[in-house]
Parts: sequence; structure tokens; C-alpha cells
Amino acid sequence: MRYNKSKYYIENIDTLKIAKKYGTPIYCYSKNKIISNIFNFKNNFKSIKPLICFSVKSNNNLQILKLVKQYQLGADVVSKGELILALKAGISPKKIVFSGVGKTAEEIKHAIDKKILLINAESENEIVNISSIAKDKRRAVNVGLRLNPNVDALTNSKISTGRNIDKFGLDEKVISKLIKKYKNSNYIKIKCLSVHIGSQITELKPYAEMIKSVSKFIEKIKYNFEYIDFGGGMGIQYKNNEKKLNYKKYLYLVKKFVNKYRVKIIFEPGRSIIGDTAVLLSKIIYIKKTNRRNFVIIDAAMNDLIRPALYGSYHKIVPLRKKQQIINKLHNFVGPICETTDQFSVLKRYFKLNDKDFLAICDVGAYGMVLSSNYNLRPRPSELMIDKSKVKLISKRETLKDII
Repeated sequence: MRYNKSKYYIENIDTLKIAKKYGTPIYCYSKNKIISNIFNFKNNFKSIKPLICFSVKSNNNLQILKLVKQYQLGADVVSKGELILALKAGISPKKIVFSGVGKTAEEIKHAIDKKILLINAESENEIVNISSIAKDKRRAVNVGLRLNPNVDALTNSKISTGRNIDKFGLDEKVISKLIKKYKNSNYIKIKCLSVHIGSQITELKPYAEMIKSVSKFIEKIKYNFEYIDFGGGMGIQYKNNEKKLNYKKYLYLVKKFVNKYRVKIIFEPGRSIIGDTAVLLSKIIYIKKTNRRNFVIIDAAMNDLIRPALYGSYHKIVPLRKKQQIINKLHNFVGPICETTDQFSVLKRYFKLNDKDFLAICDVGAYGMVLSSNYNLRPRPSELMIDKSKVKLISKRETLKDII
């Protein structure tokens, strides 16, 4: 995604032409950026040959999952629906890991029936439930136990998952107890120690502390795990001046760990694969000018992209036609929903804009469309995949008829 002179392009396609032809709001993905991110991740960690399970919760478009499968990635799922979709995309059950704190009996039964690689359990009660269901089905089930290492991801507290105040994972005493109880079970096969500390991590320190914590626990428990699932959480640059996680330094830490414990590593990237591959195109409905600021009211809203309202997240906003003139005045980019929090950004100065101009909200590939809703009875937007000069509709725009 780039400017060619004053025109904003995705690959070889002028985004203004897309906006006018397909309407707004609309999600647009760069196929080749997705592929590039997959190769970048695989190449950075190829020396340890990890199993890479794409986090389906970050983006569950079927065509994107098919692309993920095409490049030999597995899937990290957190619901029966995500599991069904991953299998529909052709992802091998032997490359699927089922995470989450509240798996129902129905979800556990489905996962066992589909013979997926691992069910990562997060409570003692869940293990009891899995064992009971496995016994009824007379089938041995591979499970992982998710460790809560009490490590702060140093990111947004709403997406931090590795502290002892968070709902995720088990403490060391409970895991030790479960291993002793089930190590000779005919139905529970404890294959994996799982740990995931949060999302949008761009510093090495949280990962270093996580690996240190896991190492100490393995030394203490003296149990041979076949897999160690280090989760995902690798961040992207939402702002130009933000840091990027140094994969080479992270690999160095993981490689030392692998050489010592001789285990297979699982990663669960989502945002780092899909986050910076998409923009949300939107049209300006009105510009409401006041003494202190301009309210740029656009046709995209928090039901289309909730991250700024939910997490206070920043997303760069660019015009599809860049202009020279800059207005030195506060600009509030807001949607039409009847909530003050329906706001995408507040900028101190911006390009001169007019009613009916078009904008792109950047880096919306992860936790964008998947978190969309029908709030205010608004139909959800469509999605496009751009492949060089080709445009493919990968999900249709909802209509009021669909939802009423």
C-alpha cells in the first residue's frame, strides 16, 4: 500500500476506483503482502522448524484461511466455529491447536472427533471434562497445559494474558498436580506445555522473561514435553516511529531453549501475518466545522472497526487523493454511530478535505472485520482481495434485508 504521486494504491490498483466501484466502507487486502509476511515469519524461524498455527481469531475470512493453508500453516482456534472453518479451508487437523478458557463439552467432543493435534487446557475442571469425554469415546486425546507465567507483556492491559490476575492458564502447582495425576492415563496424553502472554508485543523483554519462566518450570518438574507452544503476540508498526520485534534476537533465545530441551516449538501468529495487509476505505459524509476543531464524519463506524473504541488503538488515516494544503486545526475522524467513542483518531493538523472525499484507515487486517457487528442495525462491510491488478470479492456486503 503506497502513494504513486498523489494516488493511493494497493498493489497495482488505484483505491479510489475500488471505492467508487464497490462502495464504502470496504476492507481491502493485499494478497502479496500476506504472502510476504508468511514467508518473512517462516524464514526468520526456519532453523528451528516450528509448527506455525495462524491465529484464526485475528481474521477468519475463508479465502484468507485457504491462502494460509496454501503456504503450509496450521491454525490456532478458540471455538467450534473456528475449528469448522479451519477444516473447511483445508487445514490439516494435525496442524490445529484448540485454545481458550471456556471450551464447552460440545466443542471438546468435536475437537476429539476431528482428531486435532492438541487441545490446550486452561483449568483443572477442563482436564476432568476432556478425560470424561475421551473415556466415553474410548479415545486417547493429546492435550497441552497452558502455563500462566505471571509475565507482563508490557502492552495494552486489555490484551495482556500472561499475568496472574488474568483469566488464562494454570499456575505451576496445578500443572504439576495434573501431570502426576494423568501421566499414566489411557485417555489424557499430556504432550505440550503452552504459554501465551499477550498481543501486540514489540519488545524482546517479555518473551525473554516468558522463556526463562518456562525453562525454570521444566527444570523443576522434570517432565518431557513433546511440544512447547510459545503462542503468538508479535506486534506490527501501527505508527511509523514504533519499534518492530527483533525476530533474530527472539530466535536466538528460542534456539537456545530448543537445543537444551529437544522439543518441537509451536507459534501462533495472527497480527504479524495479517495486521498490516489491509485498509478500510471510507467516504466522508460531512465535515462539521467548529471554532476549535473539524469533525470529519465518515461512513465507516465503530461497528465496522471497533479497535479504536475498544482498545484506544491508533490507526493511521490517509486520503486516497493526497493534497498539498495542510489545515492547522484539530481533526476528529468520527463515525455516524450514536456514541462519543465512535471515533477513529484525533489529529492536530491534516490535509485539506471536502465532503465526499475518500479515506483509508490503515493496518486493519487483524481484529478488524472479525470484530465487526450490526450495532445501530448497520450492515457489515464487504471484503476484497487485491492480487497485483486483479480484484476478488471475498465476502459480500450485508444488506438491511439480510439482517432485518
